[in-house]
Amino acid sequence: MKYYSTNQQAPIASLEEAVVKGLAADKGLFMPETIKALPQSFYDNIENLSFQEMAYQVADAFFGEDVPAETLKQIVYDTLNFDVPLVHVNDNIYSLELFHGPTLAFKDVGGRFMARLLGYFIRKEGKDKVNVLVATSGDTGSAVANGFLGVDGIHVYVLYPKGKVSEIQEKQFTTLGQNITALEIDGTFDDCQALVKSAFMDKELNEHLQLTSANSINVARFLPQAFYYFYAYAQLKKLGKADEAVICVPSGNFGNITAGLFAKRMGLPIKRFIAANNRNDIFFQYLQTGEYNPRPSVATIANAMDVGDPSNFARVLALYNNSHEAITAEITGTTYTDEQIRETVKSVYDKTGYLLDPHGACGYRALQEGLSAKENGVFLETAHPAKFLDTVESIVGEKVEIPLKLQEFMKGEKQSIDMSKEFADFKAYLLSL
Repeated sequence: MKYYSTNQQAPIASLEEAVVKGLAADKGLFMPETIKALPQSFYDNIENLSFQEMAYQVADAFFGEDVPAETLKQIVYDTLNFDVPLVHVNDNIYSLELFHGPTLAFKDVGGRFMARLLGYFIRKEGKDKVNVLVATSGDTGSAVANGFLGVDGIHVYVLYPKGKVSEIQEKQFTTLGQNITALEIDGTFDDCQALVKSAFMDKELNEHLQLTSANSINVARFLPQAFYYFYAYAQLKKLGKADEAVICVPSGNFGNITAGLFAKRMGLPIKRFIAANNRNDIFFQYLQTGEYNPRPSVATIANAMDVGDPSNFARVLALYNNSHEAITAEITGTTYTDEQIRETVKSVYDKTGYLLDPHGACGYRALQEGLSAKENGVFLETAHPAKFLDTVESIVGEKVEIPLKLQEFMKGEKQSIDMSKEFADFKAYLLSL
């Protein structure tokens, strides 16, 4: 499979080049030249497949031409050694719980898959050392850091905005040591992301270091997220609820919903998607007006969605040939304030006993307000509520039990390097390595 750049100014790349480079030479994002539809027989039998069996068939459509079958199968099965259950919450609304992996967030799927695929390519190329740069607004850092922890030949640098991630999220990537270094940036997530992108474009840095990215700008991070859309549909089908399926995705950098749109393009019979935003509603405004106007992000209680210039918007445009009409035919949007998010977490907990995290609350509310009586809605519960402990406890007025996995992270001692948001400082640090 060949990959092109969304900016159309860079040479066509192989999967290996796309994964190892992360970003195209023209600053565009890599996109597969073709998206293979899966056969009808796959969908006819989908509810009888395990998560791993199903995911392997999806992975084969993307990666099978470039990775030996046994290697790819091992990568998929190692990545998905946890379940992603579909849980009924209320009426015709279901939660796809993506927080049962090692760091209790949806990014465990993409992070673990990418770590294994990049490790395979590095061994194949005989490279000594690759440096992975990743910007995080919360869960990406922990999922990527834990996915790559202890992997030979790879060192991960996690850039995160000072004071803008929860304590538990921060502990998950600042306490690991080994081949993981945390850089605490005096700025926003957008500043962190800009530093990463600038590093890839800097000739001197790239001559000095082998750099790649583990953000959803990397195809090996975002494409595997398609796996759980198929699994959600399979679980709905088992329940006899798969007709008129609507999926709502809490959206920040838009890698997650883009993976869902790829799944639909592969034939997954999802009726439509809803992109749920917090106050950072750049995509929502685009849907209304047809104009994309990025702006500095603002801090909210759904902090992983605090993105003012979503990188993967370029992939959405590429997927729909820049047609606003085509995009709005398949995707609608919503936007919620902190007050509305709090209100939703509280009311759902009081009514059903189901505890939402602030991001999932945006997804639930969008379905509650936007589903017809005939439709069945699935929202992605992207992280365990305990990762936002103070926020959630203050909303529901009760203690939230912290899972044992998170308790172990909390025992570690934070180790991070303070840094300004100026690229010159970041570059000087990397050159000193």
